[in-house]
Amino acid sequence: MHFKTIIKSHFYIFPFLLLFGCQEKKAETKKENLIQGSKNRVEQNDSMDKVKDGMVWIPGGTFTMGTNEKEAYPAERPAVKKKVEGFWMDQTEVTNAQFREFVKATGYLTVAEREIDWEEMKKQLPEGTPKPDDELMKPGSMVFSPPAHAVPTHDISLWWKWVTGANWQHPEGPESDLKGKDQHPVVHIAFEDAQAYAAWVGKRLPTEAEWEFAAKGGLNARYSWGDELNPGGQFMANTFQGDFPHENEGKDGFTGTAPVKSFPPNPYGLYDIIGNVWELTDDWYDALKYNRLVGNAPALDTSISQCYNPSNPYAQERVIKGGSFLCSDNYCVNYRPSARHGQAYDSGTSNVGFRCVQDDQPTLLGLSDR
Repeated sequence: MHFKTIIKSHFYIFPFLLLFGCQEKKAETKKENLIQGSKNRVEQNDSMDKVKDGMVWIPGGTFTMGTNEKEAYPAERPAVKKKVEGFWMDQTEVTNAQFREFVKATGYLTVAEREIDWEEMKKQLPEGTPKPDDELMKPGSMVFSPPAHAVPTHDISLWWKWVTGANWQHPEGPESDLKGKDQHPVVHIAFEDAQAYAAWVGKRLPTEAEWEFAAKGGLNARYSWGDELNPGGQFMANTFQGDFPHENEGKDGFTGTAPVKSFPPNPYGLYDIIGNVWELTDDWYDALKYNRLVGNAPALDTSISQCYNPSNPYAQERVIKGGSFLCSDNYCVNYRPSARHGQAYDSGTSNVGFRCVQDDQPTLLGLSDR
């Protein structure tokens, strides 16, 4: 469902946009500091020549996917065992500079830059939904717009705005640009945009299992780096500090996206795998995925939909992982590897990006001469 229609028609606005702000929770544990272990394992990867062309080798294996943590959200529970094969993964989120190279070479136009197709949009809306005014059908995207004062946190329309002219080149709207942001993650990217880029570079998007395995870095810990959010007072990811959503104190050095590699890598050598921007995966979002796997819910009827979101029965969403610069310790706990949300496949926002993976023996798709 396109965000503009949601906001203007008021259908399912609050539950559908829940991914941009989480239910209020507080959760932090204090255990041993695993930072030195992370550094050692990154050095191990380097010494074993497991880094190439901006990618790091993820060895694969069997791991615990999801969590049984009581403070986690229902869609993450219960924990299940999964196995993934080894693969290469981008060390960083795809940057504005990298995406610009793709657009320059191909002339690609992102979803946020195209005219909106009402015939496609209405397929994801309740029957009889009226077509919005033509002025509201112009290209654009969702932009985080913090209010000037405290607001009720259940009403996310108070800090998310549809902005005509917002896209990857103009992340805050038509008057903004990417000056000084070449190394920031590209945002306002829809699923098909990420797929197109990945194909061009001979890669693909990760599955949810691959992404989570890589994010956990071989650790059985709450976060990608250990069990403490800010070990020794050190910020490990770009998140929100302060009174969400109106007062980001920026104690970690940023109040929006940060340049990639601004924070320490996880044990596999992956930067910003947590925080900064949510990352797209190749999986359809199913809120009962893990319950289905353990037999606590009926199988998903894929003849009806590949996606299931009880808060929005018309959803066509892909899984996003990792949280973003908007995740706050006094509002949500989505800066964890097991956290997961659905993202409308045909929409981008100012806090969603992606990174790519590649199999050990990559099969190029004929869309790149690189």
